[in-house]
Amino acid sequence: MGAFLKRLSSKSGGFRFFVIFYPPFLFSGIKVEKVSKDFRYIKVRLKLRWYNRNYVGTQFGGSLFSMTDPFYMIMLIKNLGKDYIVWDKKSCIKFIKPGTTDVFAEFRIDDEIIENIKREVDKNGKGEFPFTVEIKDKSGQLIALVEKIEYVRKK
Repeated sequence: MGAFLKRLSSKSGGFRFFVIFYPPFLFSGIKVEKVSKDFRYIKVRLKLRWYNRNYVGTQFGGSLFSMTDPFYMIMLIKNLGKDYIVWDKKSCIKFIKPGTTDVFAEFRIDDEIIENIKREVDKNGKGEFPFTVEIKDKSGQLIALVEKIEYVRKK
């Protein structure tokens, strides 16, 4: 899947094609709603449907976790450039309350984050960088927190 992602993401419109037809998203109700042109902001929605509810009728935890999976890695790949290798290293989810509606996650990186990563990796050859994603329901209530560690090294 990594080669498939790399090939698609290098072409115009490839990212959109990838996220529309990526099986873990396609079959779980996950939809990318917005991607900034500079890949520094992404908004994702998980619709609550009969096929992604858990036993008690709320958002399935695996789908909540899946909706946060590749985005920081992709954002860093797009923003750091070809001199860097980026991998998801670790993810951890903390469930706060049941998701009883559609839920949303927003991913952001800015110039300061990019420059700090480049500085550390250029100095040390590699590094691990933490990111936190909040999953919220329609009313803005926190449903879950996902902590991610992205591994970055020089090529």
